[in-house]
Amino acid sequence: MINRPLPTGEYAVGTFTFTIFNDRDEVLFPGTKRSIPARVYYPINKESVEGLSKARYLSKAIADGLRKVMHAPIDYEKLEASGDNVSECYENAPRIEGMKFPPVLFSHGLSSYVEANSFLLIDIASHGYVVISIGHPHDGSNTVLSDGTTVPFYKMIMKKQYEPFLPAAMKILKLSKAKGTEREISDKFDAFQKKYSNMIRGRVQEWKKDTISVVKYAKENLSDLIDFDNGIAAAGHSLGGATAYELCLDNDEFVCGANLDGAPFGDNAGKILRKPFLQICCKANAPVEARFFVDHTKPVYKAVFEKMQHAFFSDMKHMMKPSFISGKLDPDVMHKNCCKLHVDFFDAYLKKTKDHPVFENNEAVTVTEYAPDVS
Repeated sequence: MINRPLPTGEYAVGTFTFTIFNDRDEVLFPGTKRSIPARVYYPINKESVEGLSKARYLSKAIADGLRKVMHAPIDYEKLEASGDNVSECYENAPRIEGMKFPPVLFSHGLSSYVEANSFLLIDIASHGYVVISIGHPHDGSNTVLSDGTTVPFYKMIMKKQYEPFLPAAMKILKLSKAKGTEREISDKFDAFQKKYSNMIRGRVQEWKKDTISVVKYAKENLSDLIDFDNGIAAAGHSLGGATAYELCLDNDEFVCGANLDGAPFGDNAGKILRKPFLQICCKANAPVEARFFVDHTKPVYKAVFEKMQHAFFSDMKHMMKPSFISGKLDPDVMHKNCCKLHVDFFDAYLKKTKDHPVFENNEAVTVTEYAPDVS
């Protein structure tokens, strides 16, 4: 059973997908082309959903991919038969005539899938945002294009995540317990990734290109739905969060960013962040995410969740029982806090409806603001 949280905003949420076919050369498989799928979540009037069917949550291809790649215990046939395979949004629901909303572009984590963070993204959309979740072929557990083509996960990515694996795994474990200033730990992590993680650093660059392609598509095809006047927010989970950080570093169209527990993989050493940024961490991973709190000219926020583990910043927290693997934080408490962090942050720095986000500490999460440390 999937315990789907209801969206909390003033709007219901519609959804549709698109694919950008044959966008550019695929570096993982020379001689082939890369296509980029995306799912859009957008605000709709609550009264307009009467008589509409909710969108399907998991396709069979995604369920199969999750079982193979992430060993998730999902019984697709049982899910379908129970009528539980639905999402809290409506496929191709009527848009609100004459209204446009600011955009948030989201990237899933490595070996994950387009809808993996849908509970969060639907909630953000219900507060008046168009959220586009981008699929990254070969990097996702299974990536489904709009023509029905399925692109399987390229398993060698995980084998090459650290090279050589054993000394790198020992090194990253040591880094997670390292002491020192944020800058000292940031420098250690950068030395680590340059020595052991060239494959992953390269994937961040490809994901940035995927995102820019989606921005171009959205400007050409969705200008009646999306208001680009205040810029774009970048967000993501894990490697998707690292991608969001680099987009904020390198592209002026992105005015703020949020990262769900992504380590700072990428070519970011020595760069200055000139956009507000929200870094959300589980306590175990917080030390290796030090890079996000140095070299910035705008406020950066660090939100640390207690009793939470990395993979369960996704929808999986509502699909599996709390445990030492997932973290023992109540999924509804986690979801409520995570949604509020994102919405408050985007309201301040994308919608600009207030000067400053108001974050409240509680037993689940502690937020620290880092003032600019460079001019």
